[in-house]
Amino acid sequence: MRGVTIDDVREYVAELPRSYEVFVRGRVKFRVGQIVWLAFSKDETMMGFAFPKEERPLLVQTWPEKFMYPRPTDMRFNWVVARLEALTRAEMEEYVFDAWRMVVPKRVAAEEISASVLRGNPRLPGTAA
Repeated sequence: MRGVTIDDVREYVAELPRSYEVFVRGRVKFRVGQIVWLAFSKDETMMGFAFPKEERPLLVQTWPEKFMYPRPTDMRFNWVVARLEALTRAEMEEYVFDAWRMVVPKRVAAEEISASVLRGNPRLPGTAA
């Protein structure tokens, strides 16, 4: 397993409605409106993303080689951090898509799922090639 890179994530995120890339204090981040839902460490080896706070302990404790808690000042947010080298492409797509769904209106997410199914390229968790 080679893991994924920031370029793999950029490629996947490129078509997600309402999402756009910004560069803030030396870090690549993705926003929907003013909400940051995906961010990378300066060295681009770690990816923070929107994730339900109540599910975070289970994720981090189950796969400590892949996931970690955000820094203490970010624990109040719905956020978790992944080591890119430890993720498969399919895992990255699942977590990134779910993070995006957390910040867009439900209607927008439903429209993207429907449109991608019609294109024959579903953006559903676990459907990565």
